[in-house]
Amino acid sequence: MTKLSVNINKIATLRNARGGDRPNVVQTAKDCERFGAEGITVHPRPDERHIRYRDVYDLKEIVTTEFNIEGNPTPDFLKLVKETKPAQATLVPDAPDAITSNAGWDTIRHKDFLTDVIQELQEQGIRVSIFVDPDEKMVEGAAAVNTDRIELYTEAYATGYHQNREAAIAPYVAAALKAQELGLGLNAGHDLDLDNLKYLKDNLPGLAEVSIGHALICDALYLGLENTIQLYLRQLK
Repeated sequence: MTKLSVNINKIATLRNARGGDRPNVVQTAKDCERFGAEGITVHPRPDERHIRYRDVYDLKEIVTTEFNIEGNPTPDFLKLVKETKPAQATLVPDAPDAITSNAGWDTIRHKDFLTDVIQELQEQGIRVSIFVDPDEKMVEGAAAVNTDRIELYTEAYATGYHQNREAAIAPYVAAALKAQELGLGLNAGHDLDLDNLKYLKDNLPGLAEVSIGHALICDALYLGLENTIQLYLRQLK
């Protein structure tokens, strides 16, 4: 079964909009796990506009499922990851001013950099995943830098799903098969929701984990957090 990791960035965004500590991100993480989530994902950015670095240290103390920290591997981010030692670090090439992640790594151009960073984290016992577009050459490049997993960037799939889902999924299937061939673990994330998740899961061989935040939290406003997590889990069975 593909695991569901809940990204709680939007909970921190809501908290930060008002100040104070409501909603509390630590309690939300506990509740997500209690409601069935199999992982907690956070993506701290340098401006701390949602998840703050302090949140990451606090969450490390209480997360009992898989803790996944995403981000651009700047010196500050790497220090945070090495000090908190999550189960997984997902490396994303987002610019400091990016609203959200919008591209995968060019694993060929950044081969030397990624190789060094991945080795540095793996030596700390941390599994490493890198964000890539559904391009077989980029998957091959990911294998060359010795990452443990790739996370397929699924915005293009989500955008094309309602127009032609067979065409939208095709490059992702090819990338997933290439990952299997090369012995890479497979994650996926970005713009996945209750409409498009099951089709992705049913068609991507070896899909180990999805990370979902924005859509899941939006659904929870109407459906409740517990019910929403159960609905997402149902799509993955």
